[in-house]
Amino acid sequence: MAGRLSGYRILILETREEAQFSRLLRDQGADVLQCPMFTIEDTPDQDAVGGWIKNTIHEPLDDLVLMTGEGVRRLVAAAKRIGLENEFIAALARPRKYARGPKPVNALRQIGLTAEMVVEPPTTEGIIATLSKAELKGHRVGLQLYPEKDHSPLLAAVREAGATPVPVEPYVYDARAAQPNIAAAIGEIAAGRVDAIALTSSGQVRRLVEAARAEGSEEQLRLGLAQTPVASIGPVVSNELKAYGLQTDISPANGAYFMKPLIQAITARLTKTHPLPH
Repeated sequence: MAGRLSGYRILILETREEAQFSRLLRDQGADVLQCPMFTIEDTPDQDAVGGWIKNTIHEPLDDLVLMTGEGVRRLVAAAKRIGLENEFIAALARPRKYARGPKPVNALRQIGLTAEMVVEPPTTEGIIATLSKAELKGHRVGLQLYPEKDHSPLLAAVREAGATPVPVEPYVYDARAAQPNIAAAIGEIAAGRVDAIALTSSGQVRRLVEAARAEGSEEQLRLGLAQTPVASIGPVVSNELKAYGLQTDISPANGAYFMKPLIQAITARLTKTHPLPH
């Protein structure tokens, strides 16, 4: 596959792990157009996060749902700041852990832990379906949540199972500084100067549409995406696209929701439908 993307321009919407994604695309010869979408910051309510960490240490959880790798890393960093890193990691080892896809699994691995269950599909609905098969009555269920998502169905499902939800949201998005970058990216898409747009998180979809609405360019964005192949890393992103009436044109085969399979799918699609002279 080396060099097969030479001459193709791929737009990626940067959030947290896209530096690696950009490098992998460039390794295949792609011209990568990077558009920062937002920065990720620790939640301003650090007292609440610290309280959740101490509670987890002193009142062990029975089950723990980990929605994002970013959330795991932020919680461990917060524990380190208050001098409880080792105690917190030991506390995380106790409960049965449910990971929403590979990113929380990788974050756990970095602190020497494993997930007992990797949820498929890696969606909130998948988490709810998985928890419905577990005996949770009387359990304390930790929930590591993430911003800009309605988590009420998950909280309700835990309560309906007879368990007590113990939620924490360790980070927030700051999108203000990225608005000019997003406006420029929409212009590139609409002008047909992008061969594909690659999306790796549902937050990217929401932010892109919200920014277009704020700029009065939603119609321009939609027309541009209608003529530009849209690549989605997996069902979470594809469902978010569908919710906004947008299509998924490219996705990894065989449920391999990772960056390299996504790049392979992009390469296969573009070299077949948009061949360039090399």
